[in-house]
Amino acid sequence: MASIFDKKNFNPEVFAKYVEKTPNLNRNELIKSRAIRRRDDIAQQFKDQVGGNYATIPIFARITGSRQNYDGGTDITANTSTTYTQGRIVVGRADAWTEKDFSYDITGGVDFLEQVAQQVGEYWDEVDQLTLLSVLKGIFSMTGAENKKFVDGHTYDISANAGDMGMFEATTLNTAIQQALGDNKAKFSLAIMHSAVATNLENMKVVEYLKYTDKDGIERPTGLAIINGKLVLVDDAMPVEYVAAAEGAEAYTKYTSYVLGDGAIELTDCGAKVPYEVDRDPAKNGGQDTMYSRQRKIFAPYGISFTDNSIISPTDAQLETGSKWSLANSNESSKDYFPHKAIPIARIITRG
Repeated sequence: MASIFDKKNFNPEVFAKYVEKTPNLNRNELIKSRAIRRRDDIAQQFKDQVGGNYATIPIFARITGSRQNYDGGTDITANTSTTYTQGRIVVGRADAWTEKDFSYDITGGVDFLEQVAQQVGEYWDEVDQLTLLSVLKGIFSMTGAENKKFVDGHTYDISANAGDMGMFEATTLNTAIQQALGDNKAKFSLAIMHSAVATNLENMKVVEYLKYTDKDGIERPTGLAIINGKLVLVDDAMPVEYVAAAEGAEAYTKYTSYVLGDGAIELTDCGAKVPYEVDRDPAKNGGQDTMYSRQRKIFAPYGISFTDNSIISPTDAQLETGSKWSLANSNESSKDYFPHKAIPIARIITRG
């Protein structure tokens, strides 16, 4: 149904499509990277299950076995396959913005559709990236013996080293991903880091910028950097922590960089009954319109479960709580856990 927003017809379905098409200018690189794989097919499972906020997804393990001798006299012993279950929680978020009629009047009638669509789209990109960073903080806070194998094995922290020994250097990325996945380190495809870290690497001439040839045959830089064969994304939303001076040690800043493989995070847009709507109050402030926006999405790290199915929609603080996350497992009395070396997610903590 169409309604009126600031004296203009407002169709929520058309507006939603317009938001998707409007280019977002903010540098929310993580949420737009290849590390995010869309899994909108999973949204249907929420309709099929009782309860629309939590779903259990099976992950089929690779078959294993021990090769046996085939000599015509030895019985063949069969093996069984393992299925892990992964819990996924829907994260619901909402917000609203009010515009006064008078603002429209004194600006000469700024184009509502273009301005609002662009800003709303960028706003939700920012929200999604912050939500994803909360998820990453949560999984790297997991506890328990099996979960700690992931946390410890996929964390390369050299920030306690003073001076250049604590800095992100030419070999840091390669060492970190080998520690995480061993001979499967090629699964990693990109690193995302704070501009302070990226600038340090640029000054060291460690990063290489991709180039392209324009229509006139001139080779030009693209602005995209490569380090150790991995694409580098730069975003100042990455975690930064100030460490105060202690006895015998000076203060310093810790920077967390994430290294991810393609599809390391699966994103499902579950939708909301009314994603966008407006409400008009003709008396307040001489007349004003309020736009309401809602979204429900899943951010699922591959192979890792959100375990608390009692929550309707987790807050950022709840997403950051390590006890609410666990490696996907077989749910048996003697659990078989998803192998952490199959999860292409790692973090590097340095002084710059």
